[in-house]
Amino acid sequence: MKTPRTQKKTFSWGRFFLGLSVIFLFMAMLTSIAVFVFFIPSINEFTDAEHGATSVLYDRTGEHVLYQVHGEENRKPINHTDIPKNIRLATIAVEDENFYRHFGIDTRAVFRALRVNLREGGFEQGASTITQQLARSVLLSREKTVERKAIEALLAIKLEFFLTKEEILDQYLNQVPYGSNAYGIEAAAETFFDKQAPELTLGEATLLAALPNAPTLYSPYGNNPDLLIQRQHLIIEKLRKNGWVSEEEAARAKEEDILARVVPLKREIHAPHFVFAVLEELEKQYGRDYLETHGLHVYTTLDWEAQQKAEEAVRSGAAKNASWNASNAALVALDTENGEVLAMVGSKDYFDKSIDGAVNVALAPRQPGSSFKPFVYARAFEKGYQPETMLFDLPTSFGPDGQGKEYEPQNYDGNTHGLISMRQALSNSLNIPAVQTQYLAGVDSTLAQVEKMGITVSGNKNRYGLSLVLGGAEVSLLQMTNAYCVFSQDGLYKKASGILRIEDTYGKELFSHEKPEGSRALSQETARKISSILSDNQARSMVFGGSTPLAFKSGGVAAKTGTTQEFRDAWTVGYTQKVAVGIWVGNNDNTPMKAGADGVFVAAPIWRNYMDYLLARYPATAFPGYTTVTSDKPLITGSLPFSYKSYDSPPQNSKERKRREKDLKKQAQEFHSILYYVNRDEPLSDKAPNLDDPMLARFEAALSGAPKEEKKD
Repeated sequence: MKTPRTQKKTFSWGRFFLGLSVIFLFMAMLTSIAVFVFFIPSINEFTDAEHGATSVLYDRTGEHVLYQVHGEENRKPINHTDIPKNIRLATIAVEDENFYRHFGIDTRAVFRALRVNLREGGFEQGASTITQQLARSVLLSREKTVERKAIEALLAIKLEFFLTKEEILDQYLNQVPYGSNAYGIEAAAETFFDKQAPELTLGEATLLAALPNAPTLYSPYGNNPDLLIQRQHLIIEKLRKNGWVSEEEAARAKEEDILARVVPLKREIHAPHFVFAVLEELEKQYGRDYLETHGLHVYTTLDWEAQQKAEEAVRSGAAKNASWNASNAALVALDTENGEVLAMVGSKDYFDKSIDGAVNVALAPRQPGSSFKPFVYARAFEKGYQPETMLFDLPTSFGPDGQGKEYEPQNYDGNTHGLISMRQALSNSLNIPAVQTQYLAGVDSTLAQVEKMGITVSGNKNRYGLSLVLGGAEVSLLQMTNAYCVFSQDGLYKKASGILRIEDTYGKELFSHEKPEGSRALSQETARKISSILSDNQARSMVFGGSTPLAFKSGGVAAKTGTTQEFRDAWTVGYTQKVAVGIWVGNNDNTPMKAGADGVFVAAPIWRNYMDYLLARYPATAFPGYTTVTSDKPLITGSLPFSYKSYDSPPQNSKERKRREKDLKKQAQEFHSILYYVNRDEPLSDKAPNLDDPMLARFEAALSGAPKEEKKD
């Protein structure tokens, strides 16, 4: 039997290439899967991508846009339900008619573009779907290379796999550039038509849909309005042919003079001083880049009507004050119950460079003059002195000042009034008893007191002496007004705030300003004593008369004026139990106003004008009374160990003034000043007075009329 021969196999090139092709296809498939899974950006990256959304600042109602914060991209993402159907259909008609029929790539369009590109020898057409455009604009560069187009296509497929068509279209319409820094349909609607996206008409929607293809070429602010209208009409025709709008709707849209509706290109800002004050706080919290890119919705405390009235009051008041050589004014209004800023005007005109109008004087440090006095009296009351405590308003030397000269303050009216109460002294803004009160209160303890009330005194605190009570320190109008709120709120300090709440671009609340409980800065009794004095028009009339802008027929309104040396600053700050208003008048460059430009003449009229408006909205109620303290200490509660005549009206002439001064000095020689009877730091206690206090001798010298002690070399 023959053994069978083994059949010899022959090499087959066909089988070789077939096997190689299978291996190649298998490797290509694995590579594509690997690229798709590991190298193409994930959907998480896509949804977390920074879209550069615009942050918006609103008034407290959310109805008035104050300012929009963005970098080069003004972007305002909106929810699916807020994107109107007409813009969705118009965008699909012009950008991707097969949007609902492809899976990220339109193969017909690809082959059509390929033929054109081969014929032209370059990338003349891209055939990009809406999904591809979204992939490119969000995560990829715009370079025209085969590699980039391949990754774009794979990412588009991945987006279609993980997102619905509506989600893809929403993302696209929220970030596509429309030109003029407007990114997304909401920003485009506001930029070009000054309305929100849901309000767009068919004509407006089709005009906006025409822009993304070439935002500069088709810009309604550019040089090619005819090309823009031609493209808009093309879109309308596509909508009609697809049956997405009726013949009548298409005809009406074409007939609209749509370019006449385009608003001038602008970037508006309202209440600019307030806005930039809020932005400064936001930047501390979030940083500028975050604000420009994360689409925050910031609802401020600003009352839009109150702000408009405030701006009007400042403008008209500043115009009237021109005769006093006062070029500027500022205003702050607060809700005393929660510290919310209702209005802020930092100058009469933010855009007036001649007065440095962009400088916010409401936040700038200025000397407050006598408007600082209530804080000193408040500190004295905290120690135990009372509104009824008696002081001698007589010419007094308080010792060497910072330059070594004898410090001898003069009263506003140029007169001295003898024995008066602290109520009268503060109401009539008398300087001599105010400096006495500053000594009784203590400079350091007063500075510590005002810090609890929210006032940050500028500069080295060690440089302040007894002149602190006359407004020697520099403070801001906002802090002063905020501190006066402490009196209104029974001694509780509630820090001023300009922000009600903050939401992210999708409406999630990030911050909410709750009504603060406040921190205890003064006792309830002290706060009520100050309110009683500052609302006492009868007590004020001794110097100012009964018909100043601070006088109200009904109670419940407290106020204090202030004027600095050489009339560089004039103030009025006042409050009710609901609102507080502060006014500053002067010149930003610190040049003096005309002599006589006192706070009661240049600041108080503006304050009264605005306060009358607020009182119509928030009627004042009477301040709660305080508890009267009894004491057997002379002078503390108004009790006198002697008979004394004082004067509560100004002298009629110089002869009468001299007679009064002589009479007062003669009487005073038989009596003693308050330091003789009480312990300076604990006036209600049984502690003995410090008869070695060097200031006692000066107080006594004022009573006796004794000559000042000569300085020895």
